[in-house]
Amino acid sequence: MDLLADVLAVAGVRGVLGARIDAAEAWGISWSSIGGAAFYAVTAGTAWLGLPGRAPEQLMPGDVVLLPTGTAHTLSSDPDAAVTSCDCATAERARTEGSVLRFGSGEIQTHVLGASYEYDPAVSIQVLASLPEMVHIRADNGGTCLDDTVRLLARELAHPQLATAVVLNRLVDILLVQLLRVWLAQKPAEARGSWLGVLSDPLVSVAIAKLHQDPARAWTTELLAAEVAVSRTTLARRFRTVAGETPGRYLTRLRMDLAAVRLRDTGDTLETVAHSVGYTSVYAFGRAFRRDRRQAPGSYRGTARAATSTVAGRG
Repeated sequence: MDLLADVLAVAGVRGVLGARIDAAEAWGISWSSIGGAAFYAVTAGTAWLGLPGRAPEQLMPGDVVLLPTGTAHTLSSDPDAAVTSCDCATAERARTEGSVLRFGSGEIQTHVLGASYEYDPAVSIQVLASLPEMVHIRADNGGTCLDDTVRLLARELAHPQLATAVVLNRLVDILLVQLLRVWLAQKPAEARGSWLGVLSDPLVSVAIAKLHQDPARAWTTELLAAEVAVSRTTLARRFRTVAGETPGRYLTRLRMDLAAVRLRDTGDTLETVAHSVGYTSVYAFGRAFRRDRRQAPGSYRGTARAATSTVAGRG
């Protein structure tokens, strides 16, 4: 199976097109911390990205940058430019209307596409949480497909046509996967010890893929080791080194993630949910769920649904 695709799907990772920025000279804008991850692609001109406690970084044409935790940041024409707080209402209106945020005065020189990635807070196995505070992929990254997608993005922005918003939204999802591919190829050492690091290990990645393929199976470390044709000791050692936890702990987290989403989003009985994630009794499932989520399954269902209804009402 495609392990990365499955984890992105389970975590509910979804790209949302943000406001487009057209900027001239002497401009600067700041964003406070946002929910989800923030993404920028510079399709023309240059910009400077600033994060608290870090030296500003210049973004060149074709560069993309991801802030996995949506940390507070600034974008500006140069590191010393005056910065004003973003008018979030105006930015959201520009996003929904497909219009452009304009900064600075004079001839437009810089074009930036903004986007965000939402993910399900009920899920503990998260791809984006494995990344550093900032992932900056430069245009000169070796001629990857990421370059082609950014160029396609630039053309679509420069010459909008029918359903341009649909095209841009699809490209935003593609860009995340391509960014992850390039980052893993360029920074394998940074990925070690995180969930993304397992993708580079042929043994552990196959073992985890088997858990994802059939999470309800009565897995043991011995059984999983037999499936991947190694000894129990070898699998246990490699799994802990690469994934940072035991196979049993990973399986429990996966099961609880799937159960939490199902409790919140479906009307399935507790017995059905329990069996779907490998528990033969509601009692055993409830005990495991309380240990992992600090709530009984029924209480969690009520709390999660109430929270979802509140968010939907605000939207």
